[in-house]
Amino acid sequence: MAIKTTLNYSPNFDLKKRRPSKIKFIILHYTGMKNESNAIRKLTNINSKVSCHYFIKNNGEIVTMVPDLYVAWHAGKSSWKNYISLNKNSIGIEISNPGHNFYYRKFSKNQIISLVKLNKLLIKKYKINLKNVLGHSDIAPERKKDPGEKFPWKFFSKKKICFWHNLNQIELRKTRGHKISAIEEKMFIKNLFKIGYSKKATKNFNFNKQIYYKIITKAFQRRFRQELVNGKIDKECFIISKNLI
Repeated sequence: MAIKTTLNYSPNFDLKKRRPSKIKFIILHYTGMKNESNAIRKLTNINSKVSCHYFIKNNGEIVTMVPDLYVAWHAGKSSWKNYISLNKNSIGIEISNPGHNFYYRKFSKNQIISLVKLNKLLIKKYKINLKNVLGHSDIAPERKKDPGEKFPWKFFSKKKICFWHNLNQIELRKTRGHKISAIEEKMFIKNLFKIGYSKKATKNFNFNKQIYYKIITKAFQRRFRQELVNGKIDKECFIISKNLI
């Protein structure tokens, strides 16, 4: 299955080619800029030192910026399970969206249609595990919120292009806000580590465990409990985490 893309190459990539087998992840981002054309200029400007493999415009047009077998500079300091600095093992997709700092909005229908097609192609081509289709906030939770709680992860899971829980949403909703024990809170954090969230912060804020646990809880919620992102561990979050592992 071929996908039509336009070319607007970025100079920001590693010159050494990688083997296809090195590609293990798809990382999804939003641009977080007011203006789409400014985002494209930044991603193709040699001085910005950032790029991506694919850019999804508001109208759904797919732009190729870095060929798959070259390492694009999109993930930065990042980790997931035993992987660190995920640029070398991932394909980065930027989706035009102003993000949390500029009136964060839902992604357009055309963007989602294009993303479904592109993800299906990449997953098949590189044999990517659905558990390895991640958001930037999953791999760098202290620094990033994208693609955020308005990204349709559940819809993507129905299209078999990402990982999601299989719990009954109505029954699950009844447990929201219910307190859990201290032991269950510790189990929840351990579950996050088993899912893949890093045990260590990549950003130094005099590493306070409780602050960091709240940060990764928010990242988990942006991904798997999108209706309420508050960093508080309740029974709903605990049940979801158990289901995912």
